[in-house]
Amino acid sequence: MMATTRISRRTVLTALAGAGTAALVGCDPVRRPNQARAVTIPDALLVEVDDGLGVLRGAGRQTIPCSLATADGRAIYATAPEGADTAFWRIDTATGGTSTRVKLPGRWVPQAVSASGTTVALTSNEVNATKGRPEGRDVTPVLIADVTGVQHRLELRGNFVPETFTGDLAGLFVLEWLPATAPDRYRVRVVDLATRTPGPLYTRTKTPVPPGAEEEMRGDGRQAVLAPDSTTLYTLYTHQPDHQHTRNLVSGRPGNVHAFVHTLSVNERWAYCIDLPHPFGQAAASGHAMTISPDGGRLFVADVTSGTVAEIDTEELTVRRTAPQSRGAGTAHAAADTDRLFIGAGTVVRAMDLTRLGRTADWRVREPVSGLVLSHDGRRLYVGQNDGVSWHDPGTGTELGRVAVPGLVGVHGLAGQA
Repeated sequence: MMATTRISRRTVLTALAGAGTAALVGCDPVRRPNQARAVTIPDALLVEVDDGLGVLRGAGRQTIPCSLATADGRAIYATAPEGADTAFWRIDTATGGTSTRVKLPGRWVPQAVSASGTTVALTSNEVNATKGRPEGRDVTPVLIADVTGVQHRLELRGNFVPETFTGDLAGLFVLEWLPATAPDRYRVRVVDLATRTPGPLYTRTKTPVPPGAEEEMRGDGRQAVLAPDSTTLYTLYTHQPDHQHTRNLVSGRPGNVHAFVHTLSVNERWAYCIDLPHPFGQAAASGHAMTISPDGGRLFVADVTSGTVAEIDTEELTVRRTAPQSRGAGTAHAAADTDRLFIGAGTVVRAMDLTRLGRTADWRVREPVSGLVLSHDGRRLYVGQNDGVSWHDPGTGTELGRVAVPGLVGVHGLAGQA
C-alpha cells in the first residue's frame, strides 16, 4: 500500500482527468434530482453517475443520460428517443442553455466528438474505445451530425468504433476490430468522409503506412487524454502480448511491449507509439493512470501496482525519466499542474514534486478515489469518492468541503466557464 501521512479526519478520471479529458458517455431524458440539503461547490464539475453524465454547478445538480462531453468540458451533446427517431441537442455547461433539438432518423447514441467541440459521431449502440471490445458485426452504421442536423451517414463494411475527428473535420479516426464478426484485435484507421472509405494513417515522418505494416493491438485501452491545444490525442494501452509497432514491421526488427502511449496527430493524421519501460503493463490496466501538464509539454503515466511513474516529453515523444514510488492498490487516477502531480488509488492521494519527480506527501480520504480534478487556479483538488465529491487544499490535503452525489461513478473534469 502507499505510505500515508495522516492530516486529520477533516483532511478526490480521464477520456479524459488532467488538462485534456477523454469524452464521457452516459444513457433517458434530462432530470434534476431533489436535494435534501443544498451545498455549494466552488467549481462546476463534470461527473459520471449510474444513469448518465452529470454537471455539478453551485448547489445545482443535473443528470443527462445518453450524453457526451466535449474535451474542454464546455458542452455536452445529448440524445433521447423521439418515436422511432432520435432527438439531438447541445447543452452549454456554463449556463445550462440548450440548442434547438434536431431529429435524427433512427436510433442513435453519441460516441465521439471533434476536438473543436462542434461535430459528433453517433452509433446505433453504445461502444467506447477504452471500454472493451464491441460485439461482432459485418457493417457499422455511423451518423455524423452537428446542431444543424445530419452531415454524413456512413455504412462502414466491418466492425468500427469512432474515436475522434481530424482537425479539418474531413476525416473520422476509428478503431477497426478484426475479425469483424468475432473481434479479438484492432487497428487505428481514418475514414475519409467525402469518399466514406477507411484507410491507414501516416507514420511520424508523414509517409503512408505500407500495406501489411498497420499495427494490430490486442490489449486494453485504459485512458485517452487530449492535449491542451487539441492537436494530439494520447491513448494509454496495456497488456499487448506479442505486439509489433509499425516501425518494427517496416524495419523487420522484433518488438514486444506490454504498455505504450499511442500518439495520434489529429491535424497531420500520423500516429506514433511511445513504449513504456518495464514494469508498465505487467499488472492490471486499472492500476495505470495518465495526465498531461497544463502547457501540454509533459505527459505523466503512473502504475500504482508497481509504484512507478514515467514522464514523457511530448515534443520528442520519448520517456524522459521514471521514478520509483511506494506501491498502492486499486483503480488509479491522476491530475497535474505546472509543479505537482497527484495520484489517487484506494483511499490514498499522493502529491509529487515535479522538479525531482519525488513524493512530497500522502494523505487519506474517506473512501476509494474515483477521480482527481484540479481547479483552474490550482487551489482545490477535487476527489471523487463513493456517492460524493470532496475538495481539498492541494498543499496539505485538508478537506475544504464535500457534497453528496448519489450514484457517483467518477469525477472527470471541470465544466465550462461562463
